[in-house]
Amino acid sequence: MSCCSKIKVGKNSVDACLVKLGTKNLILLKGRRGYVMCGYLNMKAAEKFKDVAVKITGVKSMQDALKTTVHSCTSAARRLGIRKDQPIKEVLKIIA
Repeated sequence: MSCCSKIKVGKNSVDACLVKLGTKNLILLKGRRGYVMCGYLNMKAAEKFKDVAVKITGVKSMQDALKTTVHSCTSAARRLGIRKDQPIKEVLKIIA
């Protein structure tokens, strides 16, 4: 089962998707400049593809995702000013 919606971020929005995979949820927040993803994200692949990608961990719901902070991010994300431990709500303003 999956659920996708839009989350308003200032004048823009991000796509918010939650997909149930086995016993865990895959969570993705996608803006026009990059994306935030749960522990399913392969950071080596995201780096190889030069994506603006942010990894979050320990989240089970979209609400958890919006309350957490950056676990890790690609060099492309760092060039936009995204950093480890930054609140995801701030990141969404950058990638929306």
